[in-house]
Amino acid sequence: MQSQNPLIADFVKLANSAAGTLAGIGREARDAARERAKETFGGMDFVSREEFDAVKAMASKAREEAEDLKERVAALEAKLK
Repeated sequence: MQSQNPLIADFVKLANSAAGTLAGIGREARDAARERAKETFGGMDFVSREEFDAVKAMASKAREEAEDLKERVAALEAKLK
């Protein structure tokens, strides 16, 4: 059987509250740092990974189409000669 000591119970409540407060402060600091980083890097014309990958895919497709067109033009020029 446990005895209830009010001093120990109060200390445990205080410790739990302090731990919750510290965790909240940590979350707020992390979120504030993330926002500051977004603001800082947002003005530097960086692109997201998704945008980069999309443009890379478009460039690759355009390069393939250009190669196909070069081959077709060469074939047509060969027919004309």
